[in-house]
Amino acid sequence: MTAATTAPAPDIPVPGRSAVRAGGGGRRGRPLLLGVRHHGPGSARAVRAALEAEKPAVVLVEGPAEADALVALAGDESMRPPVALLAHAVDDPGRAAFWPMAEFSPEWVAIRWALDRGAAVRFVDLPAAHTLAAADPTWSDGEGGYDGGDAHGGRGAEGSRGGAGGHDGAGGRDGDGGRNDGGPCDGSGGRNGDGGQGEGEGRGGGAGGRAVDGLTLRIDPLAELARAAGHEDAEQWWEDVVELRGEEDPTAPFEALAEAMGALREAYGHGGHPRDLVREAYMRLQLRAARKEFGDEVAVVCGAWHVPALTWKTTVAADRALLKGLPKVKTELTWVPWTHRRLARRSGYGAGIEAPGWYGHLFTAPDRPVERWMAKVAGLLRAEDHHVSTAHVIEAVRLAETLAALRGRPLPGLDETTDAVRAVLCEGSDVPLDLVRDRLVVGDVLGEVPAGAPAVPLQRDLSRLQRSLRLKPEAQRRELDLDLRKETDGARSRLLHRLRLLGVDWGTPAPGRAGTGTFRETWRLGWEPELHVQVAEAGVWGTTVEAAATARAESRAVTTTSLADITALAEQCLLAGLADALPVVMRALADRAALDTDVTHLAQALPALARSLRYGDVRGTDTAALAEVAAGLAERICVGLPPACTGLDADAATAMRERIDEVHQALGLLPDTARPADRWTGVLRLLAGRDRVPGVLRGRATRLLLDEGRIAEDEAAPLMSRALSPGAPPQDAAAWIEGFAGGASGGGLLLVHDERLLGLVDTWLTSVPAAAFTDVLPLLRRTFSGYEPGVRRTLGELVARGPKAEGAGSAAPGGVPGFATGLDRDRADGVLPLLHLILGTEPTA
Repeated sequence: MTAATTAPAPDIPVPGRSAVRAGGGGRRGRPLLLGVRHHGPGSARAVRAALEAEKPAVVLVEGPAEADALVALAGDESMRPPVALLAHAVDDPGRAAFWPMAEFSPEWVAIRWALDRGAAVRFVDLPAAHTLAAADPTWSDGEGGYDGGDAHGGRGAEGSRGGAGGHDGAGGRDGDGGRNDGGPCDGSGGRNGDGGQGEGEGRGGGAGGRAVDGLTLRIDPLAELARAAGHEDAEQWWEDVVELRGEEDPTAPFEALAEAMGALREAYGHGGHPRDLVREAYMRLQLRAARKEFGDEVAVVCGAWHVPALTWKTTVAADRALLKGLPKVKTELTWVPWTHRRLARRSGYGAGIEAPGWYGHLFTAPDRPVERWMAKVAGLLRAEDHHVSTAHVIEAVRLAETLAALRGRPLPGLDETTDAVRAVLCEGSDVPLDLVRDRLVVGDVLGEVPAGAPAVPLQRDLSRLQRSLRLKPEAQRRELDLDLRKETDGARSRLLHRLRLLGVDWGTPAPGRAGTGTFRETWRLGWEPELHVQVAEAGVWGTTVEAAATARAESRAVTTTSLADITALAEQCLLAGLADALPVVMRALADRAALDTDVTHLAQALPALARSLRYGDVRGTDTAALAEVAAGLAERICVGLPPACTGLDADAATAMRERIDEVHQALGLLPDTARPADRWTGVLRLLAGRDRVPGVLRGRATRLLLDEGRIAEDEAAPLMSRALSPGAPPQDAAAWIEGFAGGASGGGLLLVHDERLLGLVDTWLTSVPAAAFTDVLPLLRRTFSGYEPGVRRTLGELVARGPKAEGAGSAAPGGVPGFATGLDRDRADGVLPLLHLILGTEPTA
């Protein structure tokens, strides 16, 4: 925000039926300026009608100027919107920007009309070379009003790494208060970045925005127009006056909207967006060039916010002065698929709309849009096993129309249809309604681009692999189960692992089906438009997926210092089938393992090696070198672990317990030649019997020995008895129980089946002094609350039943200490009044 002189409230002519002039669509003033709302189906229909009526020789479209070379691809039969122009810096592919277009975007409609009619198409916005360079905050020309923060959208907008972004269109962006509603123009609501006042000649240097208490605020033109019309809900107002209405005169709506935008620009200047002055200067220069070449047969399709600026009487020299000295980077552009979900404002897209699926339906429905929408909703709900009949659909349509009439709307809008769907089709429940909003109101539509569209070599190789492996990118998330014994599934797994190594997270591993063995993998797949930028970034490592992943792995092996990280890298290389990278990774692994003396680091590194050895057999990879390193790590862990476990505090002991569990599990995965089984048993025995080892580690070591059959049950009881003896500190004894019978380790079942151990715990618990009991209670609650409900119930029944009779099962003569020998009827009768109250029964005499 910047200081500004308070501007008077403008007298805004409201675009609507009252503001539209009557009359035929004859020749109007030239050039034909068509101010639109980005991604507005009403604007798109009006643009198509106006172009058809006026038939210009050239159509100028708001978009990066370098995209002229790509415009012909928009007419390709295999091009399916939503799509986006992607620009990225050649030397820094992560610095990128998108310009999305949907089927109902006015720009897309204008491009397709021109291609179908043989008219020329030019993009006239500031070149992406300047837009991407402006992502660097050091390139900011405050004097000329150029702000290097935000390029075409909110939150660094539809850009990567905070760089430039997609369309600067309709609506409240970062920093703008209220509902962030979209607008009938571009560049409206609070974008990132503030800047100096523009100094261009003419009216370009007007007030910086709405002034409140001496501070300049970014304005939202849609909200301004709605307020001038007496409406607080800007989105609903726009839907009423544009999306749900048609006009006989195709150019009249644009004249009314241009007049309204002119009043706003007269009052607020750049509206808090000084960078727009530079963009508009470039647009005026392009417009002059087009008129010089084509005469007055020129049409301009741009955000309505810019229309007044295109008519300002500025000189060529003044416009060029605004552009002088702009930073510039070398860029490449292409078309990429986009999704309806990323067109939604909730995705963070500054020019986004609330309901891309609904707007797409309004644009494509030939007639009776409400009836057709309810039929779509019914089809979705039926597919999800909801009972929806034809009568439901009829009643929903009637309710939507009634609501529209009561609310004074020309036709049912999204609010009315949503209320009708909730009340009738969803029977008042928001659960199926959320499904409708996700699948239809927003939608999972993913566009397609021609195979011949420019792309980095890595993207072309990825597309080839996707086709050969029948892994089609889809916006909707889905699970993919792979059987690694099959050649195709194995290749799919290697591709997904290679992409993850490159930072392209198309798929993420998911928990597989239980009991299916190591030859199964489950992935969650979901293609997002940003992945194209990640592929472009990864292109610096190679021209194919395999070569790039190999180079990336080798580079990480050289630079990684953590032993655990490099063992994880070795595991990734095996999973990805990168045989050429393994020698470099293994040399680095051996070097790190030889130098690292921290037992904790060694323990963290071993599990990844053990998994690699186990899964390598399934994938047919050579793991001999890996086995040697794993065997060496295991030996060093066995030597260094006992000293490392002494003198630890509670937090360090808990962390070390996790390391011991991981090592124990990893050793079970190692082949017999690399597994020091006897050595590890000796380590656990040493930990279980050493008093200086924290109780949680002694208890855990005892439990692991018992589970592996390394000690008999008769040996476990004396160890527990010693740990829970009266001379042991209560907190240390409670920690021993946590290590031995912790909930996650199945300790509850052990106590269920061995009542001697349960009796020892009970005896110790009843002997804990009252002063110490409150200290050990939280640890005990954590231990026993981790048991399954059935285990806790069984333990309660055992305690209530008391000890087994003498000679029965494992009960010692005289019963188990700590358990009563009979039922205490007086205590049992104490609960009867409460039971009668709960059950509503009367006590018997």
